[in-house]
Amino acid sequence: MNRLTIPERKNSIELQYDLSEPPQKVWRAVSTPELRENWLPKEALADPEAISVTPGKEVCYRLRDDAPPFLESIVTFQLAPNADGGTSLRIIHELDDARLRKAAKAAANDNGVSVMRAA
Repeated sequence: MNRLTIPERKNSIELQYDLSEPPQKVWRAVSTPELRENWLPKEALADPEAISVTPGKEVCYRLRDDAPPFLESIVTFQLAPNADGGTSLRIIHELDDARLRKAAKAAANDNGVSVMRAA
């Protein structure tokens, strides 16, 4: 058995499904706006256009929460044929909001040593 090593990502969820449908059909479902709308409504998208596309293999969309603080994330759909003639679908949903990246750089309390000058 081959062990797949997946790099650990912060703030992400990864799901993998084996579907009985062929990759071409699954690709249409994740990349065609009219079909995608059935399960990923345009209201959930920060931008209706994909931010990255590798035809037949991978597509990425930017999502935005519909409730405050309206965080943004990226969802990536990766497709590959499986041994049964169906599709192996991997979904990676990663929190990617610029406001969180800024906050991570400067902690309010970093438990560092304070140096005081003697008077």
